[in-house]
Amino acid sequence: MVLLVSERTFNQEVLESPIPVLVNFEAPWCGLCRIIQPLLLQFKTQCGEEIKLVGVNADQNFKLSTTYRLKSLPTLLLIENGIVRERLDCFRGREDLRLALEEIKVNYTNRPKTYSTAKTADLGCRTA
Repeated sequence: MVLLVSERTFNQEVLESPIPVLVNFEAPWCGLCRIIQPLLLQFKTQCGEEIKLVGVNADQNFKLSTTYRLKSLPTLLLIENGIVRERLDCFRGREDLRLALEEIKVNYTNRPKTYSTAKTADLGCRTA
C-alpha cells in the first residue's frame, strides 16, 4: 500500500522526511500510471525503509502540480531533505522506468546515514 499525500500533508510526509521520498504524481484517468504501479510496489519492497514511496493525485492537488511544473503523468520525483534530487517523466516504456528505479535504488540505499544533531560525540580521536 502506498501512502497518499495531499497539499495539506506534503510538507510533513515528504519535505520534512528523514529519508528520501519517491513521490508519484498520478491521476485516476492515467493509464500509464496504472501500468507502472506494480513496478513502484516492487521498488518499495526492495528498498524497505530506506526510501519512502508516496502518491499524489495531481488533479486534486493542483498547487503541488504547479509547484513542481508537471508536464506529463506519471511524474516521479525523488525528494531528499526537501530538495528534488531526481525527476522521472516521459517514460519510453516499462523497461526504461525499471532501469531508472534501479539506479535510484543503488544510489540511495545502503548509504551511510547522516544525522543532523547539534552535538557530536567526542570519541577521543585527535589529529597530530
